[in-house]
Amino acid sequence: MSQAAAPAADLSKITRALPFWLSLGLLPLAVGVAMQGGWTLALIPVCTWWLFSLVDLIAGLDTSNADPGTPDDQLVWYRAITNIWFPLQFLLVFGLIAYSTRAAHLDGGERLGLFFGVGVITGTIGINYSHELMHQRNRTERWMGDLLLAMVFYSHFRSEHLLVHHRYVGTPRDPVTARYNEGFHRYFPRVLRQCLVSAFRAEGAMLARKNLPWWHRSNPFWRYTALQAGMIALALILGGWQGVGLLLFQAVVAIWQLELVNYIEHYGLTRKHLGDGRYEHVKPRHSWNACHRVSNWLLINLQRHSDHHYKPDRRFPLLQTYDPDEAPQLPYGYPVMTMAAMVPPLWRRVMNPRVRAWRRQYYPEITDWHAYNKARHPLPR
Repeated sequence: MSQAAAPAADLSKITRALPFWLSLGLLPLAVGVAMQGGWTLALIPVCTWWLFSLVDLIAGLDTSNADPGTPDDQLVWYRAITNIWFPLQFLLVFGLIAYSTRAAHLDGGERLGLFFGVGVITGTIGINYSHELMHQRNRTERWMGDLLLAMVFYSHFRSEHLLVHHRYVGTPRDPVTARYNEGFHRYFPRVLRQCLVSAFRAEGAMLARKNLPWWHRSNPFWRYTALQAGMIALALILGGWQGVGLLLFQAVVAIWQLELVNYIEHYGLTRKHLGDGRYEHVKPRHSWNACHRVSNWLLINLQRHSDHHYKPDRRFPLLQTYDPDEAPQLPYGYPVMTMAAMVPPLWRRVMNPRVRAWRRQYYPEITDWHAYNKARHPLPR
């Protein structure tokens, strides 16, 4: 390549990666909202949920696929967004704790409104980026993933996701797989309870295989606890007990955002039981897929979830999308679908016919799903 062509190639790489940097726009928005207060507090959820949904309708679908064999050194500008997010989110969250607890123009309700918006950011973007980072082999990236999760007091998500969800998705042993006809308001408390237990048991089982007790220092739950305690201590220093309350409030909102996404990603989809506790291998058909262009920019291709489960080690710019005959498709992007999930009758009206069609398409030999679930694959009907 000539010297003149090299800068042009670098610019091309930056240009292709640039749309995935859209999430950075939420950070100055949050700062501006904190400074103004009042009606502007609605801007963060409105932009994150509604604006991206509207632009999705205009921009349409992106069914193109990058070369999955692209080496890491060609993905620098994609990786940069996930690598810089932790320090930026850290400054945002704790800077706003220090600022808002001293800001005379914000009353108590406005502070809660502000940190509701912060929770939308740390849940929609922060936890999503931590998900990308925890799957990487690079030690620094995994640590940043841990720090992002500690900021929302959901550190065990790493253990649950890597050791339980990816292994048991679509089976009764995976708490995160939403059961057919299970509304989100029943799903959410169940997942909060079961995921913590399953994550702890999974780590304990790994230690037991090494002839180590669960309380051994290598259990990551010690690290999770220390990091989360550090976040509370910093909030206390910067904003007193009010600061701690705001930090915890944004964490609740962030976890709610995460579990809404978990709910829609596998709703009603099951892997076929092969007998003796064995299930078929995970395939693209076992996750709901979405190729809506703009929400995939915001969520760094998380909506290409079928390929993520099929090839968990792929970095987000290389995730592939699938045709409807290979993977089930959501009718809208995640922002719209998560809003629909908050209204169970609407959700069932939209998704239950699609689950039934999925069953007929991939498992036509199973004609009575109620009996099948009850006898061999005991997921609620």
